[in-house]
Amino acid sequence: MSKVIGYCRVSTKAQVDGNSLEQQNQEILNRYSNAELVIEQYSGAKDDRPKFNKMINDLQPNDTLVVTKLDRFCRTTKEGLIYVEKLKEKGVRIHILNMGLIEDTPMGDLIITSLLAFAQFERAMILERTQTGKAIAKTKEGFREGRPPKFSKLSLNHAISLLETNTIKQVSSLTRISESTIKRELRKRRGS
Repeated sequence: MSKVIGYCRVSTKAQVDGNSLEQQNQEILNRYSNAELVIEQYSGAKDDRPKFNKMINDLQPNDTLVVTKLDRFCRTTKEGLIYVEKLKEKGVRIHILNMGLIEDTPMGDLIITSLLAFAQFERAMILERTQTGKAIAKTKEGFREGRPPKFSKLSLNHAISLLETNTIKQVSSLTRISESTIKRELRKRRGS
């Protein structure tokens, strides 16, 4: 009996912008209520996606692989064409929800090749813009790489001053600054 396998992937637990696991799950189940879901948190930039590779190998003729978007399936044109060809040879149908079914015809091949090339181009442009923006930001005074500090210098000074009459645990409870942050700030101030 043929199966419908829905593949959902995020690179990070907090991934947003239309690619959250919950949203992917819902989109697939709205279209295929009988889908078995394969869920993976793994960077698509890495070649070795263990659950994805096992799923590809386990798919049988007449099964359907469903993903919400092309970038959940692959990252490069070459990789995408390899997987599409492998699945077509096995007799597996591929349904990219925001594109449609990938047909096993010369026109289907042309369309998927074009879409894969555009997806790879879009990813390269995003990376280029990100790196350009970062390079510009680095030239500005006060640039600090990484996320902004959670606590102001004033808050940390207050927490450190409370240590004169309280334990780290008590100060953490009073200020809602974690014990590890307080200890890290103490080490920093002591120069070790």
